[in-house]
Amino acid sequence: MDVSDEPELLLNMGVPGLDNILRGGLPSDCVYMVTGTPGSGKTTLALQFLMEGAQRGESSLYVTLSETRREILKVAKSHGWDLSSIHICELIPSEKNLGADSQLTVFHPSELELGETTEAMISEVDRCRPKRVVLDSLSELRLVAQNPIRYRRQILALKQYFAGRDCTVLMLDDKADSEGDGQMESIAHGVILLEQLANQYGAERRRLRIVKMRGVSFRGGYHDFVIRKGGLDVFPRLVANEHHGEFPEKDLASGNAGLDALLCGGLPFGTSTLLLGPAGTGKSTVSTQFAVAAARQGLRTVMFVFDENIGTFRSRSRKLGFAVDSFMESGHLSVQQVDPAELSSGEFATIVRRAVDGTHGDRPAKVIVVDSLNGYLNAMPEEKFLTAQLHELLAYLGQKGVVTLLTVTQSGMVGSNMHSPVDTTYLADNVILFRYFEARGRVRRAISVVKKRSGKHETTIREMHVDDLGIHIGEPLEEFQGVLSGIPTFMGDASHLLKKVADGK
Repeated sequence: MDVSDEPELLLNMGVPGLDNILRGGLPSDCVYMVTGTPGSGKTTLALQFLMEGAQRGESSLYVTLSETRREILKVAKSHGWDLSSIHICELIPSEKNLGADSQLTVFHPSELELGETTEAMISEVDRCRPKRVVLDSLSELRLVAQNPIRYRRQILALKQYFAGRDCTVLMLDDKADSEGDGQMESIAHGVILLEQLANQYGAERRRLRIVKMRGVSFRGGYHDFVIRKGGLDVFPRLVANEHHGEFPEKDLASGNAGLDALLCGGLPFGTSTLLLGPAGTGKSTVSTQFAVAAARQGLRTVMFVFDENIGTFRSRSRKLGFAVDSFMESGHLSVQQVDPAELSSGEFATIVRRAVDGTHGDRPAKVIVVDSLNGYLNAMPEEKFLTAQLHELLAYLGQKGVVTLLTVTQSGMVGSNMHSPVDTTYLADNVILFRYFEARGRVRRAISVVKKRSGKHETTIREMHVDDLGIHIGEPLEEFQGVLSGIPTFMGDASHLLKKVADGK
């Protein structure tokens, strides 16, 4: 059989998310470059790569030109790793180089240092015969080489040397400057770029991008990641077209007769619903109604709460008659509090995906609630990309047969001056509109279904009231005109208003 016809061996990186981006891992027996600014995670990624090889019984070698063995071991200890099965070759200048005698030579120091460093590295590789090698870092070789031509020739020589020894090499490059000479990028078989971004508020964000990878149809674009104890956790960019699932065509009923009448049965599985209105109109309450109804049917619901803590959510739900505590204890309802200052959009999409896929051993979620989209917007470093990322997330959830509810708070209370932070109404399959309106000396709340793509819905506007008995939906407000504007005109009998419920009688 021709060698070219043999399937190429892929090496796992030891980072599941990165292996997913690379469609399985790195092609073996090649030289790769991992570049990024200090603190972006290059050393952590390199150690995970070597540890993955060690766990598979492969010899692994870490060649350090800048950090000491003690510093490398400290990094590993912070992650709870044992590097006893990895060879560490320390090739940094010794303290003898600080003496005056070491400075007296007829040769340029770089001519001696580069040769000695390369010779020591080759000697260690010949001794260990590793399958995986990490060279940390190219910045030191670039400085010792003194000029680009000598540096490039040295890298080409190393690449040729490693090519004959069946080992895969990661060369780390510290992009602390803005030279961008591109010497190594053109030589390496693949280039992985790590970035660390400092926001004006909140924690720093990290992301990576595969700049090039010969012979691999990798997932392009930026992918968010974080560094936790245990290494890098990479969140591959969500591509909805890669995920398809079969699910029955049926509706999720809310269990509230008035709501189900407005929706002509409920919310279809595989659709997204936008609950739109000013603060305090009942959006979160309606979404909780559907979450509890799903839990009663034995379905798992996951709620992502941006605007209140879990304690407040449980207290508010109990006062409205929702038995969320029992469902949370049984696992039918999971509530996750999200801090937008500490979260990237890519991480949030991955958290949702893991809940739907049941990655951590939980039952796959069939209902997802995001309360609210305003909090999700604040988690985005670039707001202009929110719509595109949200479209992918909703498309993915739809193809998985999930009922998705998103609340959006509009600024303003009454009148025509209300607006949303972002226009997402065209993305959602269903839109439920909430409004305040004034009538008979009271501020009241109205609810109406203005959009439902799959199926019929009422076009009426009804009054909604919430008390300790739950949600009450009144008759259609047929005697009023201009309710959605907040300042209705009385056209006749006002008997359809929920006067008795509002007065507590």
